[in-house]
Amino acid sequence: MLRELAMAITLATAASCGGSAFNPASTPDAGDKVERVEPLSWWVGMQTPLQLMVKGEGISAFDVTVQGGSGVKVKKIHKADSPDYIFVDVTVAPDAVAGDYWLVFSDGTQTFKYPYEIAQRAEGSAQRKSFTTADMIYLIMPDRFANGDPSNDATRDTAEKPARDEFFGRHGGDIQGIIDHLDYIADLGATAIWCTPLLLDNEPEGSYHGYACADYYRIDPRFGSNGLYREFVGKAHEKGLKVIMDIVTNHCGTAHWWMDDLPFKDWIHVFPEYTGTNVCFSTNMDPNASRYDLNLQESGWFVPSMPDMNLDNPFVLKYFQQWAIWWIEYAGLDGFRVDTYPYNEKGPMSRWCAAVLQEYPDFNIVGECWTSSIPQLAYWQGGNANKDGFDSHLPSIMDFPLQEAVWKAVPTDSQAWGEGMTRIYDCLSHDFVYHDLSKMMIFPGNHDTDRIGDVLKHNPDRHRIVMTMMATMRGIPQLFYGDEMMFVSRDRSQGHGGLRVDFPGGWEGDKVDFFSAEGRAAAGVNTDGKPVPQGQIADLHDFTRKLFQWRKGKEVIHSGKTMHFLSRDNTYGYFRYNDTDVVFVYINNSRGRKHIPWSHYAEIADGLRDGRNVITGESMSVNDSIVVGPRQVLVVEYKR
Repeated sequence: MLRELAMAITLATAASCGGSAFNPASTPDAGDKVERVEPLSWWVGMQTPLQLMVKGEGISAFDVTVQGGSGVKVKKIHKADSPDYIFVDVTVAPDAVAGDYWLVFSDGTQTFKYPYEIAQRAEGSAQRKSFTTADMIYLIMPDRFANGDPSNDATRDTAEKPARDEFFGRHGGDIQGIIDHLDYIADLGATAIWCTPLLLDNEPEGSYHGYACADYYRIDPRFGSNGLYREFVGKAHEKGLKVIMDIVTNHCGTAHWWMDDLPFKDWIHVFPEYTGTNVCFSTNMDPNASRYDLNLQESGWFVPSMPDMNLDNPFVLKYFQQWAIWWIEYAGLDGFRVDTYPYNEKGPMSRWCAAVLQEYPDFNIVGECWTSSIPQLAYWQGGNANKDGFDSHLPSIMDFPLQEAVWKAVPTDSQAWGEGMTRIYDCLSHDFVYHDLSKMMIFPGNHDTDRIGDVLKHNPDRHRIVMTMMATMRGIPQLFYGDEMMFVSRDRSQGHGGLRVDFPGGWEGDKVDFFSAEGRAAAGVNTDGKPVPQGQIADLHDFTRKLFQWRKGKEVIHSGKTMHFLSRDNTYGYFRYNDTDVVFVYINNSRGRKHIPWSHYAEIADGLRDGRNVITGESMSVNDSIVVGPRQVLVVEYKR
């Protein structure tokens, strides 16, 4: 459409905008001479300098100018190692005229043109807000969520075809399926959606997950289109839902179009033979680490199908900075989740984060820094007082140590020293290490871990314990689709393929529909096909919904402090508090009934009034003799 619009520019328009030396009506269109120009478009008023990557056979022999409009001009042209690329620095003045322009290519004997749009930014774009502790993030794997458009399950220009019965095959879920169920997500109490990557992944197998990108500017047609993705973001906003894009800067896929002709020899990391990363994140902060080990960590490939990008190449870094900013501006995004964050070169990624935040100061970016070490995790959060002076500029981090503590604490009856709920206390006792507790994503599991339902061995009482902690602890909670109903893997022996189950009701012909209240109430099986008591699925959903709907308006949970109390009997009591409000949470993960030890909590509990049980709605006083049953929870909100 942009090409058609640009081709409609008349000679008179070009002349009136200072382009009288260029006649678009008589100059040949670029046709197949220019294969690609990225970014696809740009905007007036951006802080980020524009550098176009132009791909075309022998294009390095051509000079480039800009015609049409005013305030847009070529500053410098950079040749690459491949003669089929040039990188063009373009100046867009603050008062440039928004509209359609021409990139004019000439080698002295032939001249041709290519349309390029410089648009007007949406009002307030730079000041957009992002996800915070006030949000609950709902993580969706689109291929496994809902198939809203069966006609795109297979396309002519993509390699892998649908195979719903295969664990690692494409099942057909898509963007339309998510749009169709936005009401369900919003009703659950979620306020943000994080989808695993939706960009084209054209690997011949396993492409459903999207983490081996084949085109950074194209939504996978089996999910939809760029336009549909933008429509999805808009419709989500109408429902009060923010949208977080999952992006990968560390690696692309072997099917990426540039793998047949790299712009620079060092565009990706190349070894004499396949060399994988050593996954040794400690080399980034270890004062004793060797350069050899650090290089393997940064430069080794994630897997054979995912070439490792070389962000030390300034053109690669610039490419990814602009690409990220382009999607924010084009689609109206509210946040990023960055995959495999520590695998990237840390210096360039720090500059990548800084570039995004310069354009959007309130934008939140959460990095997947998968480590059990709390000090090493804290190292990656921007603003942390690192001994080596490094600042990642990465606002938020994923709290893997807490996730691991939940996995070890909740499924056990052990009251041994350091076991059970003491693990949660111990984990949170390290909060002094972190720079900003409000910018930590907490979660019971995600698309790369076992499902929390599997970890808890299908125990609904312990599932309620985990949902309660996710709804009331510090940080930004994230649930994996189906966690609200304790989804379990179809076959744990299949690893990722087995845990990424289809959401029942998302496909035509499904026998059960977990999206509807009626379907949940009638359900007699879980996602592994094994029977569960009728009503259990509905009860778990309603419990989770009640907590997260309540959480949406509870400022003391969003920004309050935490005070917790140690016990050695597999119970855990903690308070979230500010100057006016207190929320008390008591978790009895033991096999016996427990009296609330109010005398232990006197320093914060004395004087609390107007208590209300969040789950049941009944009034409660700190003077009551309250007993909590085995594997049960109590959540009470008070006034001070």
